[in-house]
Amino acid sequence: MRALIKYIRPFFAYISVTLTIKFIASIMELLIPSVLATIIDDIVPTGDKGKIFLWGGVMALCALTALLGNIIANRMAAKSAGGITQRIRHDLFSKITYLSARQLDGFTVPSAISRLTTDTYNLNQLFARMQRIGVRGPILLIGGIIITLMMDIGLTLILVATLPVIALLVYLVTKKSVPLYTRQQGILDRMVRVVQENITGARVIKALSKTTYERKRYDKVNNELADMEQYVGNIMAVTNPGSTLILNLGLTLVVLVGAFRMNAGLTTSGVIIAFLNYFTIILNAMLGITRIFVMWSKGEASAKRVAEVLQTPEDLTVLPGERENTENCIVFERVSFSYEKIRNNLTDISFALKRGETLGIIGATGSGKSTIINLLMRFYDADSGRILIDGSDIRTIPTEILRQKFGVVFQNDFLFADTIEENIRYFRDIPEKEIKQAAETAQAEEFIHTVGGMEYAVSARGNNLSGGQKQRLLIARALAAHPEILILDDSSSALDYRTDAVLRRELARHHAETTSIIVAQRISSIKGADHILILDGGEMIGYGTHAQLMKTCPVYQEIAESQMGTAGEVSEDA
Repeated sequence: MRALIKYIRPFFAYISVTLTIKFIASIMELLIPSVLATIIDDIVPTGDKGKIFLWGGVMALCALTALLGNIIANRMAAKSAGGITQRIRHDLFSKITYLSARQLDGFTVPSAISRLTTDTYNLNQLFARMQRIGVRGPILLIGGIIITLMMDIGLTLILVATLPVIALLVYLVTKKSVPLYTRQQGILDRMVRVVQENITGARVIKALSKTTYERKRYDKVNNELADMEQYVGNIMAVTNPGSTLILNLGLTLVVLVGAFRMNAGLTTSGVIIAFLNYFTIILNAMLGITRIFVMWSKGEASAKRVAEVLQTPEDLTVLPGERENTENCIVFERVSFSYEKIRNNLTDISFALKRGETLGIIGATGSGKSTIINLLMRFYDADSGRILIDGSDIRTIPTEILRQKFGVVFQNDFLFADTIEENIRYFRDIPEKEIKQAAETAQAEEFIHTVGGMEYAVSARGNNLSGGQKQRLLIARALAAHPEILILDDSSSALDYRTDAVLRRELARHHAETTSIIVAQRISSIKGADHILILDGGEMIGYGTHAQLMKTCPVYQEIAESQMGTAGEVSEDA
C-alpha cells in the first residue's frame, strides 16, 4: 500500500476538507443522544414548552447538519477516490505497455487485464470507504465512549470490556483473509484467460465442435473461483455477526446493570435512554470498522498486485555505446537466445545486410524465425552476441528511436474497429497521398475500391475482411511511413501466388532503399532475396542466395522440390 501513497498526496488538501466535513457531521450525530438526555432529565420535568421546542430544534439542527455533512462528504470521497484510481489505472496501463515481452510473459496478459480492472476497482472502493466510514466509524466509537464515560463510568466499563474481544476477532479474520484474497485474484486471472481464449477462438471452437469441452473448462475455473469466494466469504462473514453478538451481550448487561443502578438512584432514565442510543451508535461504528477491515483485506491484496507491476524495474535499459563505421545496415553477431533459459531457441546466429538488401528466412515451425524478429526489434535482449543497426548496438539506441526505424507485419497481427484509412494511418501524421500509395503497393487498392473506399468500416480484428485482404491492409500500414527496415513475418501466407509476386515487384520498385526481412513458408516469396537463411531447431543450416542453396543445402533443396517441383524454379507470375 505504501507504493500507492504518492497517488494520494495530490488529493491531500481535498481529502482533508472531506474529513473535516465528515468530522463535523459525526460530532453532530454524537450530540443528539446527549441533547435527548438533557430534554428528558432536565427540561421535561420543568414543563416549559418553550425550552422543549428550543432543545428539540437543537436536536433537529444537529440531525440536519449531520445529514447534509455526510451527503457532501460522501460525494467528495467518491470524487477523490475516482481521481486517485484514475491516476493509478493510467500509470498501470502505461507501465504495462512499456513492459518488455519477457516481463509481460511473466505477468501474463489475463493477469494484466485483471489488475487493470478488478484490482483497481477494489482500490477505488477502499479509498472511498476509508473516507466515508474509516473516519466516521472511529469518531463515533471513540466519541461515544468518551461521552458515555462522562455520563456513567460503570456502564461504560461494561461496553469497553467488549472492545478487545471484537478487536481480536477482527485481527484474526483479517490475518487469515488477506492471503486468501490474493489467491482469489490469481484464480480470477485464470478465468479471464479462459474467457479471453474462448472469445478470441470462438470460430475455431465452433468449427471443431468443442463448445461442450470449452464450457466444461470454463465451468471448472468458474466453480473454483466461486468456491474460493465462498470460502473467503465464510471467513469474513464471522466478523459482523460475531461483533454484533459480543456488543449485544454487552448491551444486555448494560440494561441489566442500568436497571439496578436506576433503582438505587445512581443514574437517571434519561441517561439510560441516551446510553442505549450511544450503544447503538457504537455498535454501528464497530460494524462499519469491521467492514473497513474487509475492504482493507481486498484492497491490500489488490494493492500488492498493482504495486508489483508499477515497481517492476525497467528491463531493456539503454546502454552507453558508440557507433561503429560499417556499410552494413543490420548485423547479427553470434546471437544466442532462450525464452525459458533452459534450452536455446536460437544458437550462434550470424548474418549481415547492407542497406536496401533483402533477407528471406525459412524453416520449420518453431525453428526460431519469429524469434529473430523479436530480438531485432528488442522485444527481448539476446543472451549472448550482438545485434547492430547502422553500426550501433540496438541496446544503445533509445526504444522510441529504434522502433521508428521499423515497418512490421507480425504473424498474428490485428486490425482496429475503424475505417480502412485510419487502420493504415494508425494515428500517425501520414498524408492521404502516402496512404493511397502504400495501399497500391500492398495490392490492396482494388479490394478497397470494391468494398466502398477508404471510409469502409473495418470490424474489430478485421472479421469482415478475408485473410488476404487483412494481410494487404497490414502490409500497407507497415509501408505507409516509409520505414528504414521492413519486416514481413509470414504476412503473405493468405495471398495467391500472383498477388504475392506482384507485391514483391512493387516493393522492389517503390522501396528499393528499404532493408527488408521476409519470413515465409513459401520459397517463391523469398526466392529473389539477396540472402536466404535456413533455420532448423534454432540453428543456421544454410545461408546464401537461392542458386547457392539449391546446390549446397539439402533441406532447402527438399523444400524447393516439394513446393516447386524438381526443377526448383517457378515464374515470378506463378
